[in-house]
Amino acid sequence: MKVIAAFLLAKLAGNESPTKDDLKKILESVGAEIDEEKIDLLFSLVKDRDVTELIAAGREKMGALSSGGPAVAVVGAGAGGDAPAAAAEPAKEAKKVEEEKEDSDDGGMMSLFD
Repeated sequence: MKVIAAFLLAKLAGNESPTKDDLKKILESVGAEIDEEKIDLLFSLVKDRDVTELIAAGREKMGALSSGGPAVAVVGAGAGGDAPAAAAEPAKEAKKVEEEKEDSDDGGMMSLFD
């Protein structure tokens, strides 16, 4: 990631075609470790390609991934009207368990100082 970040920083600074030395200089300026293999890999992947096009293609791929939002809503709607209430009950039970644990710790520690 830091190699990509250095590449993009060089582009943002106005350097239309950053070199390996440019990336090394950026990474050295922040004290980051320089990995020659990763720099070489980046340049082999982005050669003769426009960075904005690569970013746009990446956004399209990320947009195609499911985040689980609509699927969860469909499952909740399909379960009927009791689904939200059923989902809230485990949360209440978990909270009660936490409160009991806190109370039991305080009682044990207080006896040491009585």
